[in-house]
Amino acid sequence: MDNEVKAWLYDILNAIVEIESFFADCPKQIAHYQNDLRTKRAVERNIEIIGEAINRILKHTTPVEVSNSRKIVDARNRIIHGYDSLSDDVVWSIIIRYIPVLKAEIEALLEE
Repeated sequence: MDNEVKAWLYDILNAIVEIESFFADCPKQIAHYQNDLRTKRAVERNIEIIGEAINRILKHTTPVEVSNSRKIVDARNRIIHGYDSLSDDVVWSIIIRYIPVLKAEIEALLEE
């Protein structure tokens, strides 16, 4: 695997670990997310980082397969360009449904 791709995969993994850390000392509930503006902004920023890294991987000469990659890039674009069009429910769904799957995939890719 190309070192550039590996660096982007580590960026994704680091962003995921950071998102998980926001919920380490509290119940993983949407209410906590909705009521903490700092957590919301930090999660959104990390989703931007994940989306940008995946976008770069997709454009690389030898792209790596990541499930839901297009959806993740689309979420990144909505956060950046249409910040008011991404609901808390959508972001929460990303945190609960997609982040754990993505983390497992990225860890597996980095072990290759």
